[in-house]
Amino acid sequence: MPHTTEALRRAIAAAHRAPEAACVAALVDAYRAVRSEPAGVTARAMALAGEVRRRQGNGIEPLMQEFPLSSQEGLALMCLAEALLRIPDSATAQALIEDKLGRADWQAHLGHSPSLWVNAAAWGMSIGGRLSAPHDGHGGHDLADTLARAASRCGAPLLRRALEKAMDHLGRHFVMGENIAAALERSRSGERQGYRYSFDMLGEAALTEADAERYTQAYAEAIQAIGQEGAGNLGHGRIQDGAGISIKLSALHPRYCLTQKARVMAELLPRLRRLLALARVYDMGVNIDAEESERLELSLDLLQALADDPALSGWNGLGFVVQAYQKRAPAVIDFLAALAARSGRRFMLRLVKGAYWDSEIKRAQQESLADYPVYTRKAHTDLAYLVCADRLLAAPEAFYPQFATHNAHTVAAVEALAAARANNDYEFQCLHGMGEPLYDAMVAERPCRIYAPVGSHQALLPYLVRRLLENGANTSFVNRLADTSVDLRHLLADPLEQAEASAGSPHPRIPLPLDLYLPRRNAAGLDLASPGELAALEAALATLDKRSWTAGPLPAHQDMALAEYRPVRNPARPDDRVGMVQEAAADAAAQAIHFALAHSSSWRETLAASRAATLEQAADLLQAHRPELISLCIREAGKTWANALGEVREAVDFLRYYAAQLRQYAPPCLGDAAPLVCISPWNFPLAIFIGQVAAGLAAGRPVIAKPAEQTPLVAARATALLHQAGIPPAALQLLPGRGESLGAALCADPRIAGVLFTGSTEVAQHIHQQLAARPMAATAPVFIAETGGINAMVVDASALPEQVVQDVLVSGFDSAGQRCSALRLLCLQEEMADALLALLRQAMAEWRLGDPRRLDTDIGPVIDAEARERLESHIARLAAAGCRVFRPPAALPANTDPAATFVAPTLIEIDEPAQLPDEVFGPVIHVLRYRQADLEGLIEAINGLGYGLTFGLHSRIDSTVTRVVSRIRAGNVYINRNMVGAVVGVQPFGGEGLSGTGPKAGGPLMLPSLLDLPQLPPAALGGSGAAAALHRPALDGLAEWAAKHGREALGTACAEYAAESLAGREIRLPGPTGEDNRLHFVARGTLLCVGPTEETRLQQLAAALATDNRALLPDDAAGRSLLADLPTAVRKQVALVAGEPARHDAVASSTTAPSPAMADRPGAVLCAQDAVAEAAAWRRYLAASPGPRVPVICARNGRYPLYRLVLERSLCINTAATGGNAGLLSLEE
Repeated sequence: MPHTTEALRRAIAAAHRAPEAACVAALVDAYRAVRSEPAGVTARAMALAGEVRRRQGNGIEPLMQEFPLSSQEGLALMCLAEALLRIPDSATAQALIEDKLGRADWQAHLGHSPSLWVNAAAWGMSIGGRLSAPHDGHGGHDLADTLARAASRCGAPLLRRALEKAMDHLGRHFVMGENIAAALERSRSGERQGYRYSFDMLGEAALTEADAERYTQAYAEAIQAIGQEGAGNLGHGRIQDGAGISIKLSALHPRYCLTQKARVMAELLPRLRRLLALARVYDMGVNIDAEESERLELSLDLLQALADDPALSGWNGLGFVVQAYQKRAPAVIDFLAALAARSGRRFMLRLVKGAYWDSEIKRAQQESLADYPVYTRKAHTDLAYLVCADRLLAAPEAFYPQFATHNAHTVAAVEALAAARANNDYEFQCLHGMGEPLYDAMVAERPCRIYAPVGSHQALLPYLVRRLLENGANTSFVNRLADTSVDLRHLLADPLEQAEASAGSPHPRIPLPLDLYLPRRNAAGLDLASPGELAALEAALATLDKRSWTAGPLPAHQDMALAEYRPVRNPARPDDRVGMVQEAAADAAAQAIHFALAHSSSWRETLAASRAATLEQAADLLQAHRPELISLCIREAGKTWANALGEVREAVDFLRYYAAQLRQYAPPCLGDAAPLVCISPWNFPLAIFIGQVAAGLAAGRPVIAKPAEQTPLVAARATALLHQAGIPPAALQLLPGRGESLGAALCADPRIAGVLFTGSTEVAQHIHQQLAARPMAATAPVFIAETGGINAMVVDASALPEQVVQDVLVSGFDSAGQRCSALRLLCLQEEMADALLALLRQAMAEWRLGDPRRLDTDIGPVIDAEARERLESHIARLAAAGCRVFRPPAALPANTDPAATFVAPTLIEIDEPAQLPDEVFGPVIHVLRYRQADLEGLIEAINGLGYGLTFGLHSRIDSTVTRVVSRIRAGNVYINRNMVGAVVGVQPFGGEGLSGTGPKAGGPLMLPSLLDLPQLPPAALGGSGAAAALHRPALDGLAEWAAKHGREALGTACAEYAAESLAGREIRLPGPTGEDNRLHFVARGTLLCVGPTEETRLQQLAAALATDNRALLPDDAAGRSLLADLPTAVRKQVALVAGEPARHDAVASSTTAPSPAMADRPGAVLCAQDAVAEAAAWRRYLAASPGPRVPVICARNGRYPLYRLVLERSLCINTAATGGNAGLLSLEE
């Protein structure tokens, strides 16, 4: 490529995420130099806008004005438009209608709009809402009530058909026709007015090869139909004067992204060439449509290949679309001008403002990128549009400009720019159903083209939602123009003056991605859609590919028992020896613990603020050494590039999060220096390793970290960096070694303060028993375990199949399914199961299995041969049992080592959840069909598996979401999104039941638990929107009973507990736009109260009731007597239970068998403050029995730590699931 175009491509890359203020300053200078007659522009714009308002009738604008996105009614309309027409069964469709109509106040909108159509819609929705809502028999007798009761006699099908017709009407407003023939027929009336057309075959990005082939065929047929129509009219002379077509490149290939560039250039480019060759036959114009910003570089690569194609020389129908809201837009135009000159072409160049603004903001925040690729203020985009327009008009030899806008000021300003450039060879464009009122009066004097979508009802839904969002946005010109209360002078303000007034500053309510969680700095990501960043990382990885790493005990003590060095091999390429590890023997445990006790007092005595600063320094060092850590995660753990990057980000986030928590709590120094043992897994060898270590260090404890046997090298490098940051070697020791020997020795030593563990349920149970067997002590050892789960996702028939498939692929197969949170059980409503499974199977075939060192690999290896054999045996067993198994054809490269440990992604259809007794840790998804009426039974069956880590739900029905969320027992619940990738401090991670003990990693209770705080006031939790404490009749009744019987201490406890309880509270956590993240606290269930005296049991009872738990009292004389004395409201929350174990070691072995009530295991056991022996006996008893770990909690200073009596549940809702981010689009300038 010539130097000029190379330099211009570099300029495009440099502008990608440039600071907004700098970009706007350049735009201001550029537009000042060319702007002329601003008063004339304003007058022309006022005339155009006034004419549009006079013409305003019963179009879509009044509807969106009456039901804006900021209202419940507007959101209900959005969801109905997005989902109703694609739901396959009537029961689910009716449920959606009842859910949306019954929750909104449609009657409040009656008679508000001057539009007859809008008032009719409001009246119909009001009646529908009354029909859908439950009727209590005490309603009024107005007309709507009467009609609603009459409508109910007609039945739900009538309402459903009426609403389907209404949604169809909305669709017809924005879509030209269901097929190209219908669209051409409908276009004839517009052509008679003078309009031109550019047709677009609707459809979102192809998900499968079949999708891509279908869309390619649809484009080919449309080109032929349009061309033949033109031939029948004897042509139009110039190519620009006739009808054309717009092509979305993502519709032509299922993996249209930069990481799959080789496939795209080999497979998509030939398809595109064939379509353009066909268009050339008919001398028809083709515009390559603009899509998300991460596709721009790849689109330019394809355009360049087409421009240089000799087979297309001499044809000026090649067009491109530039989005002015992208900061790169001016540089893109400069490049295209150079490309046009070099290739001897004149491009048709459509300039748009951009349609994916909300998703661009969200992606940048999710991936923690340096800045946004788009402007955050509409005025800045409007200014950029005019600067770009002038560049197009200044190069008539390179461009035929096509100005797509619905903004009257923009139209007037473009006309002025064109006049100043003496360039009259351009056209305006608008979207069908949106811009015609503006151009109807102009089309006779200026060429205007309508962008006309063509497609079926199902294909139009995402497009329909996008148009509704655009119409309903608070900053939308179309929306505000329809609002006659908006002063036209304000609406038509000059964007140059607005940009000067704001000094180019970004929108104050859209923080930069790195500032999303201030005062904690967000861990920086990498843009894997940036050729420059990819090239830099590739170069760094290439230099590290042959580096050999070593791991061993850190610090290395003299005379420590060590094994011989052994190699650590790459699971994807066993011939790649990543490094060597020297493991410590079991005897090393005592030596390390002694060293920690003897030499770590300096860390314990370090002020909290200083410890926090050291952790933040460690975070910065990890960030600085990111390429090394990414390389290690790829080679040692088999991580893909994206997964390895995620590891580093999560590790950095953990360090900064716990540093921020440490500053918040500012705890005093611990009274002892007993070390914590941290045992981390191989599946997150950096993130979980650092998460455990950072929490322990933040608490002031020395930490002895034992990494997984498979991944010691990345742990060793991370430990060295933490030491470099200033953490004393005695405060952080690394001991690589075998779990069954070294790990067991560490956990059994009575001098440790406790264990943080992530791994299997079986090993967690063994550690629990070891800790419970320790000699009695005043302080029990800490045990925090996260142990995986049988994670389910439930999908009902209202869900969007394409979104579900993408989320299933990520949830089940990303990281080769080796995430604790990964999807194991996919539950599909039977009415949509066949169609969705067919789509899923085809989409699975598009994912690439192979060496994760390659950027285009989607699924890497499982960790070792043992894991591979275990998975293959499981698959074979279910296949032999008659289960239907699907595995896509193997796509491993030909040179793959047979010893590499790859497992192909697998779907297995099963009949009931019980066929999954244990977690299957790999790329295997089990599929279960269910009937809509059996949803609650399905949730109970999932709960009955005993695990409770992650859970996903795809549904557009809010009442279904509420019902399921309230019943599922899982620590992390995700709605309408994938169910992996919890973000530190945003979705605190951890399960319940067999999946873990709590508290959650990256959550507000971890540090208080390690600090053993006696209480945690709700105000200390951080977040926002803490809900008021629930009304608790039982606790109130106990307080009144205490006052009546003169039990002052009990009354005081009730009052204090009521204020301190977290149960029923909810905090909103920060997160990316388009997500609603909440952490709420629920009761553990039942608490066994085993105090030796009545007063103690009453204190325990107060703690239980304050946290919404039921209380179990021993079924002895004292228990029965106390229960009889309590008021009725209290007795309802209390039960008697037999089967208490002996309280003393001497007779613990003669403990009687538990009763059925005890077999259900309480959520916790409460012991008296000084009942050390009794608490120890309970711990041994509970640890020896199967089931979830039950904490035994003793009072301190006469009070129980209420934050330990609740469970944490994280809820993440994708609020943009209906097609766009209404909340972001509703922001005012």
